[in-house]
Formats: sequence, C-alpha cells, structure tokens
Amino acid sequence: MLDTKHATQKDFVPYLEAAFDVVSVEPALRLRLVEVKPLASGDRAGGAFSLLWQGPADLQLAQGTYRLNHADLGPVDLFLVPVAQTDEGLQYEAIFG
Repeated sequence: MLDTKHATQKDFVPYLEAAFDVVSVEPALRLRLVEVKPLASGDRAGGAFSLLWQGPADLQLAQGTYRLNHADLGPVDLFLVPVAQTDEGLQYEAIFG
C-alpha cells in the first residue's frame, strides 16, 4: 500500500487517465485520475499537490475517506471531496498539503 504521508505527485503522474476502483463502497465505483497539480503552499516533504478524479454521474460519493485500488499502484486510502459537476459526472479532489 502506498504510504500517503510520504507520497509525492511523482507517485501519481504515471497514473494520469488511469482508472481506480473505489473498493470501500458497494457497489464499487470507478474513478479516473484526470489531474495531478502542484500547490504553492504547504510544508509537506516532497511538496504540496492535489489530485483530481472524474467519477460517474449515477453514483456519487460524499466527502470522506475511501480506499482506491489500482492494479499496479495497489490500494491507497484518500480523503476525497466532491468539487465539481461536469458533463461526464462528478469530480473529486484529494489534497496533499
């Protein structure tokens, strides 16, 4: 499992546009990583950054911590916040600050 306390944006860049399964909800939900963005503020080792995920319109997550899984990266627990509605569905953000 990826240690999110020490994760950097470089850990996620290879997975841009990749699908991650939210395995901590029923039915399982699939999110696509659409953006990895550095943030100007934050004292975090490795720098602050955000991840933006695109989810479907028919199943929506409330703000909270979820376990996401990717076949190569493995499981990762992230605090996701719904931030925008798009034509494709709902977007979620995870901040590493």
